[in-house]
Amino acid sequence: MRNFLGRHWFAFAMVLPVIAVLALLVVLPLLQGLYFTFTDINDTNIANPILDREATYEFLGWQNYVNVLSGSAAYGSFWATLLRTLIWTFACVGCHYGIGMGLALLLNRRVRGRGVYRVLLILPWAVPVFISAFAWRYLLNSEYGLVNWALEAVGLPGQVWLGQSNLALLSVIVVNVWLGVPFMMVALLGGLQAIPSDLYEAADMDGATAWQRFTNVTLPGLRPVSSTVVLLGVIWTFNMFPVIYLITGNNPHTRILVTYAFERFFSGATRDYAIASTYGVLILSVLLVFAAIYRRAMVRQGEVL
Repeated sequence: MRNFLGRHWFAFAMVLPVIAVLALLVVLPLLQGLYFTFTDINDTNIANPILDREATYEFLGWQNYVNVLSGSAAYGSFWATLLRTLIWTFACVGCHYGIGMGLALLLNRRVRGRGVYRVLLILPWAVPVFISAFAWRYLLNSEYGLVNWALEAVGLPGQVWLGQSNLALLSVIVVNVWLGVPFMMVALLGGLQAIPSDLYEAADMDGATAWQRFTNVTLPGLRPVSSTVVLLGVIWTFNMFPVIYLITGNNPHTRILVTYAFERFFSGATRDYAIASTYGVLILSVLLVFAAIYRRAMVRQGEVL
């Protein structure tokens, strides 16, 4: 061990500050939140030095998890919210990948003005999320939004896009797809350009059709990139708070797990830190289970994440 540390002391010295920062900003809050899930802590029984108030919350054991997983509406209807979160996540990621793949294939060709197209398609990714959210909120406004104006101009009735209906969920999915496609397009375009052209030439010589070249050359060649960006896309979208909350606010039709945790922590007459922390731990657990299953599936296909 002494010889090992003597040889690699510089690497450990470089890594140590990162470990310290992560422990302070990530690990400690995570452990504190995990502890809160076993208590009844809220803003009325937490310690407050300003008010000279001591902590009076009590240890409840697994009661918070039982309450949340029971699916009671008083605790956010966990299973219905989870289902809505899954619909939101896989609809967005599926559209991200499908549209991003199509645009990447188009931009991988030699077409006039390809550089301009790339800049325009990357633009949604470059604009800050809150600016895009407010812009789309204006576009989808039921009274003076441009979307309803366009529909009425062609004789179609306007819709209440951001109201108390499933149209609100559809609307935020469209907005998030618009925001997320550029990242997927850029990542897949890089993967396409890394595929050797010799493979396509060999496929042409064998008489392969365009579809056969796509399924037997392009998709296998993109597998390392695809496996990574899909995993990242699922994690990011599952926790995508700003798009939903800035556009629809506390709308039960667009409520996902992370937005409900925020509502429980910051909204209401009593801020329930215990239930919000319980949701946070359950969100982390769901993502860890998904990542483990996804990684095992990729390993079986010969990919290592």
